[in-house]
Amino acid sequence: MSGGNSKNKSRSKTHEGWEEAGGEFYQELYPGGEQELFENLQRADAAKLATLLPSKQARNTTTVKRARSQNERRQSTYARTTQSRDIHLSMLPDLSENLSNEERTWEEIMQIKAMPVPMNQKRDLKARLQNATKLRLQGLEQLQWRQRKVWHCFRIRFSELVGKLELWHSPMREIEGKFGTGVVSYFMFLRWLLFLNIIISLIIIIFMILPKLLLTETDNECKDSNTNSSVCCSNAYFSKNLTNSNVFFDVIQGTGWMERTILFYGVYSDQIHSYQLPSLFESEMYYNNPMAYILVAISWVLLSLIAIVKTAAKGFKERLVESEGQFYMYCNLVFGGWDFCIHNDKSAKIKHKALYNEVKGCLEEERYKEEKQLRSRETQILLHLKRLLINLVVFVILIASGLLIYVTFNYSTNRLNQEITEQVNNEIINTTKAALTTSLSLYREGMTFGQLENTLLEFLPFITIVVLNLIVPEIFSYLIKLENYTPPNIILVTLLRTVLLRLSSLAVLLSQMYLYIGENGFVCSYNNFDSSKLECWETYVGQQLYKLILTDFAVQFFTTFFINLPRAFIARHTNSRCLKIIGEQDFYLPKHVLDIVYIQTIIWMGSFFCPFLPLIGTIFYFFIFYIKKFTCLINCTPSPVVYKASKSKSLFMSVLLLGFVISIVPVAYSVAEVFPSISCGPYRGRDTVWDFVVQTFDGFPYIIREIIFLIGTSNFAVPAFAVLLLCLYYYWAVATANRHMVTVLKNQLVLEGHDKQFLLNRLSAFIRQHQKRCERRNRASFADDDAEIRQSSR
Repeated sequence: MSGGNSKNKSRSKTHEGWEEAGGEFYQELYPGGEQELFENLQRADAAKLATLLPSKQARNTTTVKRARSQNERRQSTYARTTQSRDIHLSMLPDLSENLSNEERTWEEIMQIKAMPVPMNQKRDLKARLQNATKLRLQGLEQLQWRQRKVWHCFRIRFSELVGKLELWHSPMREIEGKFGTGVVSYFMFLRWLLFLNIIISLIIIIFMILPKLLLTETDNECKDSNTNSSVCCSNAYFSKNLTNSNVFFDVIQGTGWMERTILFYGVYSDQIHSYQLPSLFESEMYYNNPMAYILVAISWVLLSLIAIVKTAAKGFKERLVESEGQFYMYCNLVFGGWDFCIHNDKSAKIKHKALYNEVKGCLEEERYKEEKQLRSRETQILLHLKRLLINLVVFVILIASGLLIYVTFNYSTNRLNQEITEQVNNEIINTTKAALTTSLSLYREGMTFGQLENTLLEFLPFITIVVLNLIVPEIFSYLIKLENYTPPNIILVTLLRTVLLRLSSLAVLLSQMYLYIGENGFVCSYNNFDSSKLECWETYVGQQLYKLILTDFAVQFFTTFFINLPRAFIARHTNSRCLKIIGEQDFYLPKHVLDIVYIQTIIWMGSFFCPFLPLIGTIFYFFIFYIKKFTCLINCTPSPVVYKASKSKSLFMSVLLLGFVISIVPVAYSVAEVFPSISCGPYRGRDTVWDFVVQTFDGFPYIIREIIFLIGTSNFAVPAFAVLLLCLYYYWAVATANRHMVTVLKNQLVLEGHDKQFLLNRLSAFIRQHQKRCERRNRASFADDDAEIRQSSR
C-alpha cells in the first residue's frame, strides 16, 4: 500500500489533482466516531453531520491559517462564525427554485437535452416543466426573450440543414469507422482546402476574369520611332502566330493557343477602363486592371493566412482541452462516445469500430510511454546513435534528390534549345519577321515523333520531382520504423523530412527557372529574332507550375489505379507470404497529407502567374478526394499506427502554414524586385510591380497619405507597441487567474469526492451498527423464548 500511495502522490503533483480524485480519495477511510455518527443519524442532526465532512474541515483549516497571520485573538471567533454561516447557508433551502418564469422554464427545457437520462424521462421532465405554473414576462423582457428563442431555434434548424447538406458526409463516416478519427481528419482537411480554393476562385473570377471578358480594350498603334516601347512590344507579342495543330499537347503544356487565353498572366491588360451606368450613376466610372490584379493577389493571400491561423488556433484549443482531460478520456469514450441517433446496424458497426480505434490509439500512446520509461541508459545511447545515423542517411538522400532535379532541368533545357536551333538552321534563311514567325510555328507543329520527344523533354524535370516524391517518402517510412518514435512523433518527423524533400525540390526548380529567366527573359517581341528567348517570363513561370500540378495529378491517378490496385488484388487473393508483403499497403497518413499540401503550395505559388490555377486546383481536389477514398477503402488496410484527430488537425495546419510561407516568398520577391516583361501583362513598361503600387499610392489624397505615413513612424509605433504589451499583460493575467480557478475547482472536486467517500463509510458504519443491534435484539429475544420454553416444560 505504501508504494501505491507514493505513486499516487507523485502523480497528483503532475496532474494537479485529477488522479488524486480518481485514485486516492476512494481508498481513504475515516475510522472512529461510529458511535457519534450513529447518535447523530438517530437525531437527524444535519448541521452536526455537515461539520464532519472533509470539505468543511479543509475550509475551516484554510480560514484558520489565513486569519492567524492577521490576528490570532480573532481567529477562533472568525472561524466559528465562518463555520456556522457556511453550515446554515448549506442547509437553507433554495427559495429561487419555487420562482420561475417563461425564460427560465425555456432554459431548463434546453438543458434537458444535455442530461444523461433516457428519452422517456426527458419527455416527462419537459412535460412537467411545461405544465408547471409560470410567471409571464412583460414588456421589453418578453420581446428580448422571444427574439432569443427565435434565434436559437433558427440556429438549430440551420445547423441541421447544413449537416444534411454537408459534402461527403457518408463517405467520411465510413472511413472513420474503418480507419479512425485521425484518417478522417485528413479527408476533412482536404475538404477544407477545396472550400478555400472555391472562395479564391470566386474572387479571381469576379475581379479579374469577368472584367477581362466584358470590358473592351482600346488598340494602341505602334510608332516606328520608338519600337522598344511597351505598345510596340505588346502588339508584336500578340500578333505572332502560335497556333498548334495538336490540341492535346497545347492543353497539357499550356503553349500554343493556350498561351493567349485568360489562363495565364500575359493576356491581362494594363489599361484603365472607363464606363458609364446612367441608370445608377451619372458620373463616369473607372476600372483599373493593374490595381485589380495586385489587390486580388493580396486579398487571397490575406484570406488564406487568416483561414489557416483561425483553423490552427481552433485545433490547438481542442488539443489543449484533450491534454487536460487525460484522466476522464477513457470514461468519455466508453460512456459518452456513442451516438444515440444511429438507427441501423451498418452505422452502429461503423461507430463501434471508430470508438475501438480511438481507444486503441490512446492505449498505444500509453504503451509507448511505458516502454520509454523502462529503457536503460545503454539502450538510450544506442537508440540515439541509430537516430543520428538515419538522419545522416536522410540528409544524403535530400542532397542527391536536389542534384538529380538540377541535372534533369539543365539537360532538358539544353536539349530543347538545341532542338530549336537545329530546326531554325534547317529552315530557309529569311530575315523578315513573318518568316521567323513561320519557322517558330513549324518548330511548334513539327512531326509527331519530334513533338512527343519535345513534350517528354519539357516534362522531364516535373516527372523527376513527382517520382522522387513517390519513392523517397517510402524510404523515409521504412527508416522511421527503426527509430522507435511515438505515433505523434512518427507523424511529425516524417512530415518534416517529406516537407524538406518537396520544398527543396521546388527550391531547386525555382532557382533554375530564375537563372534561366535572368539570361533569356527580358526581351522585346518586336526586335526578338531568337525563338529561345522568353518574351513573357511570367507566362513561362505559370506554364511550368501548370505542368507541375498536371504531372502530380496524373501520377497520383496512375499509381492508384494501375500500380496500387493490382498490388492490393494480389495481396487479397494469394497465400504467398512474399506476395502479401509486396501487395499489402497501409494508409500512410504523412505521405497523403504532403500530397495535398504540395498541390496547395503550387497553387499559391502560381496563382499570380496563372490566375486559373485555383480553379484547376478546386477541380483536382474534388477528384483527389475520390482517388484517396478509393486508396483508403480498397487499396489499403488499417495502419498499425493509430492517429488521433486533434493532434493531426493542428499538425496539418502547421505544415500548411509552412508551405504557405514558402510559396509566398518567391512571389513577393518577383513583385518587389524582378523587372516585369515589357511585352505582356498588366505591368508592362514599369520597373517593378511594386513601383505601380507606390505610384498609385502617391495619387491618394494628402490626408490619407499622411495618416499612412504616420502609422509607419515611431510616434505611432511606440505607443501602439506599449498598448499591445498592456493588452498582452491583461490577457496573461486573465489566463493566470483562470488557471488558478481551474486548480481550485479541481481541488474542490477532490474534496467533493472525499465527502462522498466519507458519507459512504459512515453509512456503512451505521448499517453495521444497526445490524449488530438487530443481532443483539434477536439473540435476546431467542434467549427469552428459550427461558419461557424451559419454564413451561418444568
